[in-house]
Amino acid sequence: MIDGRTIARRFGVLVLCGAATAVAQAPPADPAARTGGGSIVGVVRDSIARGPLGGAWVQLVESSPGATRARTAVSDSLGRFQFSDVPFGRYTIGFFHPLLDSLGVEPPLRQVSVGRRRATRVELATPSAARIRSAICGRVRGPVTGGAVLGVVRDARTHVTIAGATVTGEWLEVSFQQGGNIQYRRSRVAVTTADHGWFALCNVPARGVMYLRAVRGADSTDAIDVQVPGGGVARQELYVGPSRLITTSDSTLAADSLLAAPAVRVGDGTLRGTVVVAGGGRLIADALVRLSDNPPIRADARGGFTLTGAPFGTRMLAVRAVGYAQARLAVNVVDGGPPVTLPLVSTRAVLDTVKVVVARVADRHQSDFEYRRRSLAGMFLTADQIARRGVFVTSDLFRRLRGMKIGFDYDTLETDAAPFAAGDVAGLSDRRVLMRGISGNWCEPALWFDGTQMSELSVDALDSFVTPERIAAIEIYTEATVPAQFQRLRSGCGAVLFWTK
Repeated sequence: MIDGRTIARRFGVLVLCGAATAVAQAPPADPAARTGGGSIVGVVRDSIARGPLGGAWVQLVESSPGATRARTAVSDSLGRFQFSDVPFGRYTIGFFHPLLDSLGVEPPLRQVSVGRRRATRVELATPSAARIRSAICGRVRGPVTGGAVLGVVRDARTHVTIAGATVTGEWLEVSFQQGGNIQYRRSRVAVTTADHGWFALCNVPARGVMYLRAVRGADSTDAIDVQVPGGGVARQELYVGPSRLITTSDSTLAADSLLAAPAVRVGDGTLRGTVVVAGGGRLIADALVRLSDNPPIRADARGGFTLTGAPFGTRMLAVRAVGYAQARLAVNVVDGGPPVTLPLVSTRAVLDTVKVVVARVADRHQSDFEYRRRSLAGMFLTADQIARRGVFVTSDLFRRLRGMKIGFDYDTLETDAAPFAAGDVAGLSDRRVLMRGISGNWCEPALWFDGTQMSELSVDALDSFVTPERIAAIEIYTEATVPAQFQRLRSGCGAVLFWTK
């Protein structure tokens, strides 16, 4: 068990204990009152997730000087626990859980009295998100606009906490410029884990999605999506592990559409799981499951799947099935890890909420697209062609298009088989859509969405902004063939036009 006081002291954090009195300072119980026994029932709650906390070790200690005996109960999946036949008197009660370790706080304590009456009820909870954020990141005047991401980094094979690992968080900030342009700016914060593997990223967005990655030497995690809730504090366990990069070819595609073989990340781990309907638990047959950038596999008739040769560590898993919205989840491929359950939300629940019809604009874009496809020299993809490619994310469309690839804007190599160099955390979201320029170099084309140019758009931002299912058409032009209304002066590169449904 990690010593929360040591972690708190190392990071200058106030120890967050409940309104409790230390065991040695509590008044002794009255021996005369011990003529019978009572019971204690209660619930342990996770204040950050706003739900019950199962698997907590709840301890009850007699509040008397020199008391050494303690009773222990483990909370169930609903956070409930119970002590029976407890002698009448005063006690100190608290709990331990890995959640407290990842938050870097000590177990909160409470004083309870067991008397000659019905069962004593006790509510135990982790400190609130506001208290944790204030203690770790410091108090701020006025409204709180920043959040925090806390957690522990472990070795995926041994589960041992790792000191000295680098944890990097990145997020995108959007600003609207004059002329209708949308400017994306990438913000980054990086920290090093403490002796017990604990880390805290402060001043991250208080609500929304950010990207998180941990690196220790040649071992690392994927760049995973982390949802920071409205409370402003997110908790994330990270497991780093090794992986090997190999290349494969896809024989199902035409030879002239292959620019370079995609990178596949492999290892010695195994991940098992089941795909189910969110909220109902019904199994989903034949779902497509994809780990990191590896080729997808298909779940069986009962929704089960087994990924062998998986890289150890915290990885991103993408799941798709007909009639359900695509899901991206962070999973831990660890030695002896349990199976995972992957819930998918029905598209009916997503699409029936709002229906927007913009017929005139859509018709104009469609007619302009058809005109250019018949008269201009470019590469054109329709919605049907995109659907037949069966890609998970939009950036996958450019991995096997002639003259296109995914890489770095400063990369001039023929392949991006190693998108992140060993130990390099600066390139967490630096990958871009690249095309072959006139001089033979790789360059970053202008990206247009429904007639609006978006600059500085990384692959991660592109995949978050638009999914393949929402794309009605794509136009790809080299610098020499870009239509006049989409040209950029002295750009030295072409343009990619996205039209959405």
